[in-house]
Amino acid sequence: MKKILVPFLIVFLLVGCASSSEDAGKSGNSDKKGGTLNVAYMAQPPTLDPHATVSVATTEIGRNIFESLLAFNERNEAAPLLAESFESSEDLKSITFKLRKGVKFHNGKEMTADDVVASMERWRELNGKANTYFSKSEFVKKDDYTVVLKMDKPFTIAKYILATNINFPAIMPKEVIDTAPKAGVKEYIGTGPFKLEEWKQDQYIKMVKNEEYQSPKNEPDGLVGKKDPMVDELVFHIVPDESTRTAGIQTGEYDVSLEIPHDNFPALESDGNLEALTYPNGFNTVIFNKRNGLFSNEKARQALNLAVDKKEVMMAAFTDEKFYTPEHGLLSKEYVSWYSDKGKDKYDEYDPEAAKKLFKEAGYNGEELTILTTKDYNEQYHTAVVIQENLKKIGVKSKLEIYDWATLMEVREDDKFYDLMPMSYQVATDPTQINYLDSRINYTGWSNSPEIDQLLDQLMVAPSDEEAKEIFGKLQEESWNYLPAIKFGDVDSVAAIRTNVKNFEMFHGPVFWNTTKSD
Repeated sequence: MKKILVPFLIVFLLVGCASSSEDAGKSGNSDKKGGTLNVAYMAQPPTLDPHATVSVATTEIGRNIFESLLAFNERNEAAPLLAESFESSEDLKSITFKLRKGVKFHNGKEMTADDVVASMERWRELNGKANTYFSKSEFVKKDDYTVVLKMDKPFTIAKYILATNINFPAIMPKEVIDTAPKAGVKEYIGTGPFKLEEWKQDQYIKMVKNEEYQSPKNEPDGLVGKKDPMVDELVFHIVPDESTRTAGIQTGEYDVSLEIPHDNFPALESDGNLEALTYPNGFNTVIFNKRNGLFSNEKARQALNLAVDKKEVMMAAFTDEKFYTPEHGLLSKEYVSWYSDKGKDKYDEYDPEAAKKLFKEAGYNGEELTILTTKDYNEQYHTAVVIQENLKKIGVKSKLEIYDWATLMEVREDDKFYDLMPMSYQVATDPTQINYLDSRINYTGWSNSPEIDQLLDQLMVAPSDEEAKEIFGKLQEESWNYLPAIKFGDVDSVAAIRTNVKNFEMFHGPVFWNTTKSD
């Protein structure tokens, strides 16, 4: 077994200091291995426009096409990518980005400040978090290779939001942005190591090597540093069926297969043609619809927390304790700058009889609750099944509404459609990346907690690491009181690669640049 560890330590306050990347160099300077890398991917993305959706599928596939000013390095610091450097002002009310020169879009046009400003302003409007935190801020052009983010107040961790992985601020040509509807751009033109060649819905997304890709020369470092497209073609095959993904990697139909069922791990590990991987991949939750229905009542949410056996959920979803960790923390123990015991008592609670009483107090009258889920992500479906079984034991009726991932992403925006929805979240690098916390983002589940919002605001402008950690402890405790969601635990996922695939990594999802495939 190979375990890919994702470093979690955050260097929190990088205030007023400059960060830089080395001069860019064409990917053509490296040895070309060529060939086609076939990837078995589990879900169809609703769009490849990272501005328009919080879909993990859009992030993991789209980041091969698109890049952002900043991204996370292996220490989970915000580091330059399309920016050559960035620097915060002394009053923390502005950040100046020096752009790398000579970076070209896939259409051959050089990226300049005009493209960056147009892209960032659109992202600021469409991304719920950016719209909330940067609503009175503005990206402005200083010259062709300098952009300044001007903010209305000091914002200590702005750089972490700008480096966000999900719904990330992809830089696109200004002319594409100017004609783009909110639903998503019509042309997928980025600066990334691969270019989109063909998207055949529900079958595959085919990309080709960007021969003109301008890569930073410094060493690969998380999502920044040297990024070489080492294969000629990168093909994401949309394979929702997990058994097909497993069989395909064993036969050699696929070179990389993601989200393999945990119970298939022993067979993969014993296959001499394969390398089995486990990697930290976020945490498992259930989201409440807090705008309409029974769970708009806090007592009903507390009742579900008492009714559901969290260990049973995690075992059903992940089959073995080596693939999950029971964990109450919004950011787990690896986050030494943040970790807190606050809320652990609420996490440990399990009392079905007390849950039954609380449901009655919340107004439950025998109606059938709707649990929204998908089989595209195996753990979400099995979580839904266990929740349904636990509710049945205390006399609460429920039904599963099952959709493919792309459809689920649409129907979950209807605040009268569901009551509960299991969700998996990627590794977060700071509290603001946990979208269901902030009421003002209008994220699925529709929270309404002024107390949590106030603590988030205090956290963002905390003048020291120690004060930030103290505020985070209070935030975590309040989240277990209000319960925008229930966290069941941290998870490791399973992937497999053929042994002729080298330098493949997992860092907040699969990293396909710098990956080679031999005959």
